[in-house]
Amino acid sequence: MRQPPPVRPPLDGLDVNSKPLVQFLVTEHWSLLATRSMTWTEIFSRTGTYLTVLSAAVIALSLVANATGFGPDFRTFAMLILPVVLLIGVGTFFRLIEADVEDAWLVLGMNRLRHAYVELAPELENYFVASHHDDRPGLMQTYAFRDRVGVTHWMSGSPLVVGVVDAVVTGVLAAIICQTSGASPDVRTLVGVLTAVVTAVVLGTLGYHKVHQVSRDYHPRFPG
Repeated sequence: MRQPPPVRPPLDGLDVNSKPLVQFLVTEHWSLLATRSMTWTEIFSRTGTYLTVLSAAVIALSLVANATGFGPDFRTFAMLILPVVLLIGVGTFFRLIEADVEDAWLVLGMNRLRHAYVELAPELENYFVASHHDDRPGLMQTYAFRDRVGVTHWMSGSPLVVGVVDAVVTGVLAAIICQTSGASPDVRTLVGVLTAVVTAVVLGTLGYHKVHQVSRDYHPRFPG
């Protein structure tokens, strides 16, 4: 089992009055902030791209449905285009999970630098809104300005929105496959709903395990 790194003062053995030291800390802080901005830009871009692809697929399906009357040609077209949309959606979901993990890591990095600022000038601690500790409470204070996030925070997150859309697309695809095989409307509806629920549970479980694994392997250097 990997041992946590030793906890020691970040400025141990360094001249706290050194001007280059302060410049290094500020430069690194701005670098992390810029990287976090790029991460959020990617989150919005990936989500928007997926929703655009999904919208285009829905429009294409509606045009084909009007031309074929929801016949065999429509079902064939749907079974060709929906897997592509689903592939993009699943990839987007897992990339958003990774981006959220990266964003949390950047926040922890800025908390560590803020800890160095407090050691340089302890009298400024009360003026910081964000935390200067790199443990879970410190992450939550900087990220959400409270000890823990509520249900509304998770429901409004991009991974949850994309995951739900992926589940619906999977359910629709399963229902169309059942229709092609000649299943009754009740069976198609049941299979579609169950497939959507199972997909949502699987995606949520995989995302949770990813976040839990990263949290388990992380050891704070400057806990509160």
